[in-house]
Amino acid sequence: MDEITIKDKRFVKYISAEVIEKAVREVAQKINVDYHDKTPIFLVVLNGAIIFASDLLKNLSIDCEISCIKISSYKGMIRQDEVKTLIGLKSEIKNRDIIIVEDIVDTGNTIDTLINLLLPEQPASIKIATMTYKEEAYSKAHKIDYVALRIPNKFIVGYGLDYDELGRNYKNIYQVLE
Repeated sequence: MDEITIKDKRFVKYISAEVIEKAVREVAQKINVDYHDKTPIFLVVLNGAIIFASDLLKNLSIDCEISCIKISSYKGMIRQDEVKTLIGLKSEIKNRDIIIVEDIVDTGNTIDTLINLLLPEQPASIKIATMTYKEEAYSKAHKIDYVALRIPNKFIVGYGLDYDELGRNYKNIYQVLE
């Protein structure tokens, strides 16, 4: 489909499933090289990153563990200043290598909150892998280590990204028509 409608918004196809698949494989290859002799914990940010994480993990050849955290920074299409932790970290991470897996990094508020939650637990390292990165919107100091796709500061859905919890299931990424 080249165009979709979710609730009151129309979206046009922006990134194809084939381009996404290639980008995910490339990120996995970089992680395979960087962690060839380690066993990192992938901390998947629910709900959005679940599809990216699933595809990413299937392309890894390293040993790893998976844990999930659920936080929220959006209501509809509006980015909220306050990031809410909904489900907390359950794994022991002291002296462990952590890779945060995100669907999208824009302002960096979610990443900032997560890192501030993780640092007191004394992980060996924290790196960030994201499916999409809005570099022009990013306002934090943390390095984004693994980026599948760099995109402009436009609202998108599909491949885990949602509009009011809808649209995550599309295999392509769609950009809002304004």
